[in-house]
Amino acid sequence: MKQQSFQPPERLLMGPGPSDVSRRVREAAARPTIGHLDPAFIAFMDELKGLLQWVFRTENALTLPVSGPGTAGMEACFANLLEPGDKIVVCRNGAFGQRMLEMSERIGAEVVTVDQEWGRAVDVAQVEAALKANPDARVLAFVQAETSTGARSDGQALAALAREHDCLSIMDCVTALGGIPVEVDAWGVDAAYAGTQKCLSCPPGLSPVTLSERAAERIRDRQVPVQSWFMDFSLVMNYWGSGGQRAYHHTAPVNALYSLHESLLVLKEEGLSASWERHRRIHEKLVAGLEALGLSLLVPADERLPQLNAVRIPEGVDDGAVRGKLLEDHGIEIGAGLGPLAGKVWRIGLMGETCREDKIERLLTALGAMKQSDSWE
Repeated sequence: MKQQSFQPPERLLMGPGPSDVSRRVREAAARPTIGHLDPAFIAFMDELKGLLQWVFRTENALTLPVSGPGTAGMEACFANLLEPGDKIVVCRNGAFGQRMLEMSERIGAEVVTVDQEWGRAVDVAQVEAALKANPDARVLAFVQAETSTGARSDGQALAALAREHDCLSIMDCVTALGGIPVEVDAWGVDAAYAGTQKCLSCPPGLSPVTLSERAAERIRDRQVPVQSWFMDFSLVMNYWGSGGQRAYHHTAPVNALYSLHESLLVLKEEGLSASWERHRRIHEKLVAGLEALGLSLLVPADERLPQLNAVRIPEGVDDGAVRGKLLEDHGIEIGAGLGPLAGKVWRIGLMGETCREDKIERLLTALGAMKQSDSWE
């Protein structure tokens, strides 16, 4: 059989990621590839780094896009800030808190968990109690925006607790960045990582990361080398530093970085506050439409993310059949539940370019038609 170029179908991406990517960002990726040590590219890297500092609301010198998805950014932060035998307090209220735990254990750290029910925010009082009970803890890790449930935790309060107890804080803001406030410097967050494919509306494959000077000092004072050569920030920063002299570390994904740069320009043109407000407003319209269809959300209203909505599946409704019909008949992708929520919730994303009124109307119309025709029974 003769092989042909792949032509992907047109989809409306309303799952937990990736989100829709605008033509402008897609076209940026199609620009001519140049060498990753070309002087023109070096100047471009400085500009991209400045945009990342802007979106993270930080002046951290150690700010860069890790070459890999959000999970790579997560692993880089844990690998650089933890050494074998270190104690870490991990907040676990969903799938990505669990992933933090597993990464910490692989590094050889001693893990103390603070567990919450899936679908709830991290309990700040429980975290404070855990830190008091473990004064030798060196790191506190938490997920600000839990993608598996749509729960939003108080990053400001948790980062403050870490500082109070002389811990470094690691904050997962993969689904948060660009959609809700992320204030790295104002909150005193030591390490934060995100992904390009969520509220930044860029193709997946890069993980913006930023680390404070306290975190950088921890890396410089390590007793053993970072277990991953590729993720070792002390090496990577020789490439992602500032100015014309860059030490070769790896071949940067040049065209993917073009897309990230363009997506950040789009966001800057809108303004961060305007983007946060758009996500809030469109979320409220979605919730009203879902409730009109007799559907409800898993997360309490005051703990919800606007950009990731976990919707309870009514009793007797076939989860896979509804998602399959939405995709096949309407070209709309929504996500399934993970872990204990598998088969119990749909995850509906309103991230970045997907967070538009016409797109939620298209989804609500499709769900309404399916319910009326009993095709989800």
